[in-house]
Amino acid sequence: MFGLEPSYSAKKALDIFKENKLSNVIELGAGLGRDSIYLGKNLINLTALDYSENGLKVLDQKIKNENLSSSISTLKFDIRDNLPFENNSIDACYSHMLYCMAFTFDELIKLNDEIKRVLKPGGLNIYTARNTDDGDYKKGIHRGEDLYEIDGFIIHFFSKKTIQNLMNGYKSLLIEYFEEGSFPRKLFFVCNKKIN
Repeated sequence: MFGLEPSYSAKKALDIFKENKLSNVIELGAGLGRDSIYLGKNLINLTALDYSENGLKVLDQKIKNENLSSSISTLKFDIRDNLPFENNSIDACYSHMLYCMAFTFDELIKLNDEIKRVLKPGGLNIYTARNTDDGDYKKGIHRGEDLYEIDGFIIHFFSKKTIQNLMNGYKSLLIEYFEEGSFPRKLFFVCNKKIN
């Protein structure tokens, strides 16, 4: 759906991880692994989580083909559950367009708090989300809040206020506007630092 090349956000995230010497990273909503493979080639330890068993089978095969099993592991996981990591054990969390999936704001708060729980003090949470400037915003069937169903997919569109309302326990390091794809999708790149 999104191609095979790593996303702009993965490239930018990698630069931030390297700059901050972060190597123990989790990726939430890894999908077919276009960003996982890129990050795994450049990081010491990446754990890629996704809900789709089929998607993870594809990613596992890519990991095998690229000889990356020493740097990437996968885990089938429902993001609505508590993350399967110890408190203060992860350097950074990365997710591309996971936050703008069919989550209510309360579910996003829970997810954000779980990420904060597993991050080490000063750890980073980098995520992207489609924003309210996107051409699909307010199209399709309204599902409450800023959620709209388009072609069977529910998308949660983010405003800057939404980002600010998810800052509990974090300090904002960066909010950047970017575009992806030929449509194009209009997104925010968000980098937050866990407050000690």
